[in-house]
Amino acid sequence: MTCISGKISPDVITYLQGRRSCSLSQMGDTAPSDDEIKAMIEIASRVPDHGRLFPWYFVVFKGEARAQAGDILKEAYLEEEPEASAAKLALEAERFLRAPLVIMVVSRLRPTKKTIWEQILSSGAACYNLCLAANAMGYGTNWLSEWMSYNDTFKQKIGLAPGEHIAGMIYIGNAMEQPEERPRPAQNEIVTYWTPDAALQRGTTYDPEKPVPYVKGFTFPDEVV
Repeated sequence: MTCISGKISPDVITYLQGRRSCSLSQMGDTAPSDDEIKAMIEIASRVPDHGRLFPWYFVVFKGEARAQAGDILKEAYLEEEPEASAAKLALEAERFLRAPLVIMVVSRLRPTKKTIWEQILSSGAACYNLCLAANAMGYGTNWLSEWMSYNDTFKQKIGLAPGEHIAGMIYIGNAMEQPEERPRPAQNEIVTYWTPDAALQRGTTYDPEKPVPYVKGFTFPDEVV
């Protein structure tokens, strides 16, 4: 394979300008083939990774495994909502059935002198590259986290080690409809061409006085703090 860094590709530019997530309600039941899944994950792995730490890995749910994971989802949800009805538990158990393929991207923080923040960002980049790869193969994608990503029981029973976190659940399937565009921020609201006296444009919804809630369940292993 030839590595590329700086090659004009108008088709890629056009594609990225129109890229859009696919609603789960618009996702069909056609799953990628095993060869396509392998290619998607290979592309997802080609992301910036300072120190070559590979601070992420992938867990694939396809076929019957999606329903089998439902038993864990039900058990974990009962911890969230002990009074949940049988109907609600059945609904939660079917979360992975909303698409024919779900790929979980797991962030694993490595003991290193490289910053933890860079490792987390690399995991997010892997999620997005996975979406782009699937989109370019003709599939719709939806990158979600939802409650189970922060539930210790779910993470433990799926097989995650302490200190590992779910960067995203990427739902993948054929798009039955092309999604509509959604509002995007104007560049003059989020872009600053810096000068010493420039006021940084943070976006119209930014409120520096409003505290950012700490992510539930997110802790750093002692050895990498």
